[in-house]
Amino acid sequence: MFHHKHPLSLIDLQIDDLTYLDEEEDDVKQEIEAKQEFRCRCNRCGEEINWFHRYYYNCNECSSGYSIHKFCAEVPATLAHHPSHIAHTLILLLQRDFRWWCRICYTYHEPEELGYRCSSGCDFSTDVKCVVEWLKNNIIHHPSHIHPLVPITREITCLCDACGKKHEGIFYQCITCATFLINSDCAFLPRKLKIEDATDGCFCHTHPLTLAYSFPKADQRAKHRPRCRVCGKSFNDTENLWMYKCDDCRYYTHLDCATTKGERGLGKSIKNFEDANYPDLLYFPLPDQKDSLLKEIFFKQMASSPTPVNILQHRSHPHPLILVDHDDTKSCDHLLHNPMKKIELLCNGCLRPITDMPFYKCSTTATANEHCNDFVLHEWCTRLPDQVLDHPAHPQHPLLLLPNASHHHKLLGVFKCRVCNLRCNGFVYSCGECDYHIDVNCAFIPDKIVHEAHPNHLIQRVQSRPSRESCRSCLRSFDENGFSYSCPTCEFDLHPECALFLPQTIRHRFDKHPMKLSYFPIENHKSLYFCDVCEEEFDPERWFYHCYDCVQSTHSACSPIILDCKRAAPYYLRISEFLNIKFGGIHIIEDHPHPVSLDQGIESDGKCNQCGCSLWYKMIFKCLECKYVIHFKCCKSFNGW
Repeated sequence: MFHHKHPLSLIDLQIDDLTYLDEEEDDVKQEIEAKQEFRCRCNRCGEEINWFHRYYYNCNECSSGYSIHKFCAEVPATLAHHPSHIAHTLILLLQRDFRWWCRICYTYHEPEELGYRCSSGCDFSTDVKCVVEWLKNNIIHHPSHIHPLVPITREITCLCDACGKKHEGIFYQCITCATFLINSDCAFLPRKLKIEDATDGCFCHTHPLTLAYSFPKADQRAKHRPRCRVCGKSFNDTENLWMYKCDDCRYYTHLDCATTKGERGLGKSIKNFEDANYPDLLYFPLPDQKDSLLKEIFFKQMASSPTPVNILQHRSHPHPLILVDHDDTKSCDHLLHNPMKKIELLCNGCLRPITDMPFYKCSTTATANEHCNDFVLHEWCTRLPDQVLDHPAHPQHPLLLLPNASHHHKLLGVFKCRVCNLRCNGFVYSCGECDYHIDVNCAFIPDKIVHEAHPNHLIQRVQSRPSRESCRSCLRSFDENGFSYSCPTCEFDLHPECALFLPQTIRHRFDKHPMKLSYFPIENHKSLYFCDVCEEEFDPERWFYHCYDCVQSTHSACSPIILDCKRAAPYYLRISEFLNIKFGGIHIIEDHPHPVSLDQGIESDGKCNQCGCSLWYKMIFKCLECKYVIHFKCCKSFNGW
């Protein structure tokens, strides 16, 4: 309809499918990104031409540059449903015989000027400029949809097909599909953004995030069903909703999560407590494997207590215990727990490593029936109280301290803790009346803690709420009758064992650097994640350990057993099932004439001599003289837990 002295070329700023841009060649990606960033002025209306207009005309011969919106060059001959005159169709024609004025901008025009007039004879006219302005602002070619979108002329409240949330305001609708509706706030979101800018610095990421118009379920399954890095929730059943993702590493966010400013989810939070009000508050994870919950609780008491005695008769053991400290001429520095030298020394009370002196050990020499050579106790484990009153898991009766659960007909004192659900053969706090048993670590779980994965907010111990999604560490659900550590203001929940028993750093004997606990996939890590211990692929949405220098990882279930690389744990476990089991020793069982040792089954152990099933990652008895192996639970002496 409009004329220019030179031929004009039609330019398309979009391509048909932007879903798989990350699979394109680099030069193609650069060309596409350049089109997305394109901006120029229309020489007809003076307004901007950008990506959402999709088409425009360009003159290649004008040295000063000449560009014009497609709709500015091709105004339609008829126009239906214009918001200023919805009832009738408008027709493009030359007004004749009289001067006329535009009912929208109230500008007078000469008789020969082009304009729109009502086809039904109403006294309604509008000039081309106002029509072009409406077309420019109200018809968009959005890359998320194959058809042009037009606005609904009145503000409505409706669900948005882009973000899945209810919005109030202007919506764009496809006049071909009719059911496709996106809110104007979502329609004009940037194709790329820096999340620290969009969230006021609550979240940071190395790379810019790219807007994606779907997240197919097949892609979610291939990536272990990743969670939103802002709110921590999954993308399940939302494959057609828009989201922001990083093309360089595994970073995904919901649409509204990436663009909402202010404190929320897993980001930086404003501290909601005063340190002075919580002088004994514990911070997790504890620094490394030599630290433990009991050490944190009782170490201050030890500092103010009398010097420990050199010989101690403790009720947990029939023989006297001697103190091993730095002044002892028979110092056993070379026997302290040291994963780098594959030396294991575990306390018989709390089952945690003994890495420092002083500690207590049995004073006698081992015999076939008295495996005392490895009986050792932390100094603080000798100070455990005789009973625990009003424990939150069992407040109705006191829990009494026992050296093991054999008093309750448990084979070798092995029981299952009613708080963390892990098997244990260490000290136990028991209620004989209710057959209720918990390990010594769970006997002193704190009421409130702070965790590095959710800093600045107090996390409280509460009765588990099954309606909440899952543990943020292992992604497992919560036991209805158990406990969780939960943030009262955010949807952040942890199992007690995930919150308290995973150290911040561990050491691997094949890695000269410490491995650090990671709460998210590693930035710039594009490949799959494989555990360096079990060599199985694992889901980096579950907490795991990673060495940034060697780019090696291990999932948390394998981390406590890194002293023996043959002992691998299933990738789906939250932490090692045998975190609270001390293997070894010499035992006599009814099923076999030779002494046996308590061990963790590995693949090379073969099948159980009793049931014929695999022994891998099971508690087993292994003969010290022949090839006899049997499941712990298949032993006739076994009485359950």
